[in-house]
Amino acid sequence: MSNALAIAHVTQALALLIEANLQPEIDMAVKVEPRKPPADPPAEPTITVFLYQVTPNTSQRNNDLATRASDGTLLKRPAAALDLHFVISAYGEETELVGQRLIGSVVRTLHEIPILPQDIIELAGEKPHLAGSNLADAVQRVRFSPTVMDIDETSKLWGMLHQTPYSLSVVYQAALVFIEGREVPVPAKPVERRSVRVIPFGAPGAPERPGVPTQAGGGKELMKAPETAPEVATPAPAPAVEAAGSGEAAEGGEGGEKAPAKAAAASKSPAKAPSARARKQSASGRSARTSRAAAKRADTSADSPADAATAPSAADEADGPPAKGEGSES
Repeated sequence: MSNALAIAHVTQALALLIEANLQPEIDMAVKVEPRKPPADPPAEPTITVFLYQVTPNTSQRNNDLATRASDGTLLKRPAAALDLHFVISAYGEETELVGQRLIGSVVRTLHEIPILPQDIIELAGEKPHLAGSNLADAVQRVRFSPTVMDIDETSKLWGMLHQTPYSLSVVYQAALVFIEGREVPVPAKPVERRSVRVIPFGAPGAPERPGVPTQAGGGKELMKAPETAPEVATPAPAPAVEAAGSGEAAEGGEGGEKAPAKAAAASKSPAKAPSARARKQSASGRSARTSRAAAKRADTSADSPADAATAPSAADEADGPPAKGEGSES
């Protein structure tokens, strides 16, 4: 930032910049003056630097609107952002094209050095009329860029210069120049204590963990267990039903004919373990069949006495065949 002398300081520094870079093309003494074009064109080589317009910078003009608190305390020093518009004219002997040579040197200088150098600013600040300027301390540097003007705008510009004949000229814009206010803002209060808190996710007042949904207004995370397919219980195969006892296998006739049908039905239907009642009924059936078979053999032995002596008794049949080594009585 700079004070109110910044505008004049930039004009003086621009004149010094042009004068310091005339060589090597210009090998004559040239006078560079920060003034408006003269009414009487000078005969000696001369360059005039004339500031004809000052406009607010459109990009920075509203940056310092909120400069005071509600109680009127100054919070920020106001600063006006300005653009400066210069017309640079050249004079000299027309037969030797001195004016055109000087304009060419000006265009080359400002295109090669578009930013105002720090040493030129400090050199211009040594002038007695710029002793109080602080442009050298400004952070923002001034940049020069050419401005295109058509015939209509050029005629209006030179029409404002009353009784001043037109001379070959170029127009440049200087941006950005800040002019600060004089009032000093109230310094901010110093930091008395610094505190740092570490809060894990999920704690009261902690930010939400990204990517995890939360309850509306609750603040607790909703953690969902991964969905898996329900397990289907597979019934264990039941043990096969053992075949009927020795009585069923030995029984002929009606019981023997039904055995294949029962086996076929058992192979088609799933086997089930017999209950206690079924086991009791099966044992009763086997006992009844054994009694009937013994009675039948007894009737047969009564009809044939010779065979009765050799036929085994029902009790022996029930007990099974005699053990080896035991002989029968003769």
